Amino acid sequence: MSEPILELSGLSKVYSRGVKALDDVDLIIKRGEIFALLGPNGAGKTTLIGAVCGLVRTSGGTIRAFGHDMASDWRKARARIGLVPQELSTDMFEPVIRSVAYSRGLFGLAPDAARIEEILRSLSLWDKRDSKIMELSGGMKRRVLIAKALAHEPDLLFLDEPTAGVDVELRKDMWRLIGEMQTRGVTIILTTHYIEEAEEMADRVGIIRGGKILMVDDKAAMMARLGRTEAHITLSQPLAAIPHALTPFPIELEEGGLGLVYRGGDGAGKGKAEVAELTKALISAGVDYTGIDQHESSLEDIFVQLVGEQEGEAA
Repeated sequence: MSEPILELSGLSKVYSRGVKALDDVDLIIKRGEIFALLGPNGAGKTTLIGAVCGLVRTSGGTIRAFGHDMASDWRKARARIGLVPQELSTDMFEPVIRSVAYSRGLFGLAPDAARIEEILRSLSLWDKRDSKIMELSGGMKRRVLIAKALAHEPDLLFLDEPTAGVDVELRKDMWRLIGEMQTRGVTIILTTHYIEEAEEMADRVGIIRGGKILMVDDKAAMMARLGRTEAHITLSQPLAAIPHALTPFPIELEEGGLGLVYRGGDGAGKGKAEVAELTKALISAGVDYTGIDQHESSLEDIFVQLVGEQEGEAA
């Protein structure tokens, strides 16, 4: 699991008028992992994927995949990489099965009808195999893109917003398929706007903004280090000020004095323990309360926090 399958070093991409889509990106992807790349629109996610897949000419830096330098030996590496792009760009007049089989042949692999059937069945496309792509629904067209990416049996698969605008059924099929591919040893890099999906599926998470990688870490470690506990305590009677006995706690008095807000902890249980101590202190101080609404940080909370901090620094 620790062997690198993809190494990016000092990767940059500058478009016309000096727009930096990638800004000195360093990134190592481990073999067999699911890596989620998160970032707002325009952060550089699609540009990074395009650079690795040979669709974007970089301005600087190096890309090594499977030990091959993509600048000098890209054919060997590219043959082991699959891509499911955001855009539904494919031959709309082709039957599904022919389009998927053709994608396999593009990489020099011998025809394999059984493998194509297996892929189409796994994506619920077998019954549509003779339909022209133009006749399919948006969700079914997305499935065809996935099938085409899997046709040459890649070892590294990029999924660029794979579930954007698709139905719940396809999203469930996608995540089941991703789990199966990881079990077979396929390394998966995905971008997604559904951060809860990244939280559920990914082994590691990278956050990118303005072409810069803000953070890369194991998901659990990121949650433990940056996670926080927030608790809203509803009081029986309004307070004019926080009692002295409660000042050691990271709390604020809500407007009107009928609530206290606790924000603290570290994502590793400290917050929960401190809220428990706070409730004891409230009772000791004679402060009655009617309820506590407690919330632990999600990956989305951490993402919003990091991106917000970056926006503040840029301003």
